[in-house]
Order: sequence, then structure tokens, then C-alpha cells
Amino acid sequence: MRFYLAGLAVCLAFPLAAQDADIGRALYHTHCATCHGTEGLGDGPMAPVLLIQPKNLTELQAANGGEFPLKRVVLRIDGRDPLVSHGSPMPVYGDFFEGVFDVPMKAPDGQPILTSRPVADLVAYLREIQRLE
Repeated sequence: MRFYLAGLAVCLAFPLAAQDADIGRALYHTHCATCHGTEGLGDGPMAPVLLIQPKNLTELQAANGGEFPLKRVVLRIDGRDPLVSHGSPMPVYGDFFEGVFDVPMKAPDGQPILTSRPVADLVAYLREIQRLE
């Protein structure tokens, strides 16, 4: 038990080590670009037929006072905060992003958010594409 707690403390202290933006980029292009566009601007080929238009994912941080909305993004992707778009919950590929919530990410308030490895990688990529203008 002591080793488990020590391991958890290390993961929480260094949450970015568990994330890989290159893997996240590949996941994004496979699972998200159809609606959000290849550059994350919300202009994917499916956007015109959606009842709720996809967000411009490059402006998440700017729209949140300069702070990346980590908790909202994680919960939206893994389905714990559902968004109805085109008559079904987002994400369309929810089964892929669901799973064991075993990767801790540190929220701006210091609280850990547990999610799956694919979501952590995807979030790392989304952080990379933020425009701060």
C-alpha cells in the first residue's frame, strides 16, 4: 500500500509525463477532425450538418480567461459531461475514450482529475494548439 501511495504521489506531482501530444495528434485526426477540422477550427466536413456547431478548439484557453479548461475538456471528451450534437452524445467515438480512469491530470486548482490514457494524450495535443490571442 505504501508503494501504491508513493506511486500515486509521483503521478500527481508530474502529470504531464503521462501525456504524449504526438499520440494525441494522431487520435485527434482519427476521432475529432471530421467535425472539428484538421486544424481544430470547428470547420470539419461534418460541421455543416450538425445541429450544434463544433467548437473552435484552438480558442479554448483564450475563451476561459487564459486558463486551459482542463476539467471541462476531459469530462467532455470521455463522456462524463455529455454534449448533444446531431442527436447523439459527443464524442461520437465515446467507446474508444471511455475506459479505466487511471491517468491523473492536475487541474489548475490542484485537484487531480482521473481519465484514460487516450484522453490524457488528446488533451496534451489540444493544449499545444491553443492560440492565446
